[in-house]
Amino acid sequence: MNRARIAILTVVVVVAAVGIGLWRVWAPGPRLAQPRIVEIAPGASHTQVARQLHQADVIGNTVGFDLWAALHFRSTLKPGPYRFGGGESVPQVFYTLSRGLLYTLPLTVPEGYNRFDIAQELQARGMAGAAAFLAATANPSLVHGLDPQAVSLEGYLFPATYRIPYHARVQAIVAMMVNRFRQEVRHDHPQNVHRWVTLASLIQKETAVPDERPLIAGVFDNRLARGLPLQCDPTVIYAALLDDAYTGSLHARDLKRKSPYNTYLHPGLPPGPIANPGRASLEAAQHPDETDYLYFVSDGDGAHRFAVTLTQQEKNVRLYLRTLRKKQHSR
Repeated sequence: MNRARIAILTVVVVVAAVGIGLWRVWAPGPRLAQPRIVEIAPGASHTQVARQLHQADVIGNTVGFDLWAALHFRSTLKPGPYRFGGGESVPQVFYTLSRGLLYTLPLTVPEGYNRFDIAQELQARGMAGAAAFLAATANPSLVHGLDPQAVSLEGYLFPATYRIPYHARVQAIVAMMVNRFRQEVRHDHPQNVHRWVTLASLIQKETAVPDERPLIAGVFDNRLARGLPLQCDPTVIYAALLDDAYTGSLHARDLKRKSPYNTYLHPGLPPGPIANPGRASLEAAQHPDETDYLYFVSDGDGAHRFAVTLTQQEKNVRLYLRTLRKKQHSR
């Protein structure tokens, strides 16, 4: 009888131990009033991670995590920031860490944003300081192999939606955007990348109408071939941005700004890109339309009118001004 009782007692103890172990593994973690951000250091052991998670109230105890880690000893926990909302079981937490499902924030860089725009967006979102981003993108070393003439990283911060790791360093954010540019153009780009991206940035800023981009590229090519100044307003705005003097609108005095980016004063392309062009503008710069047009001006409704002669251009300008006056009177 004593042996039978001992056997039964042993079974009960084992079952209870297994039950407790399973409960510690599968039970939901503590409920949290606010999500927890946990930064896992590179090289941290399973035991160190368990202790860190317990201290952050992500898991209720370290035993369950240690048990699950022992069963999955081949799994590597990836370093980086993680976000936990509370109530996750140990397997759920372990899966998140082993798969490297880092806590990231979305950042969309629209086509035509310049590095000043991106810097302001990052700062407004609390993702990076504007000054730090501008300092990092002022250094063109990341693209020197691709564009030895680059004066900054302007033009090479490819417009896209990025998933930025929480508390990512500015240098990592910049590298992510430059790497995306390299990926986008790796199979097809002209030999003179500097000229290509610079021209594409002007096209990008001049029109939001996709069908106009190759035509505007053709106009710019014609003017460059004839030695005519491009007279591109967005380059004048960029010159003001570089001087920290842009007020949000273009003034007559800006057209006289002494800057190599002022294409009213200096023929040819500016020293470098003035924005970050998207794929369509890059393609337009590489494959411009063949045209006789030398001029274009806004039609007042989001598109442009094109002209071969200065007389035609002056007529189009008058039409533009007439459209503006009609809109002002209808308000």
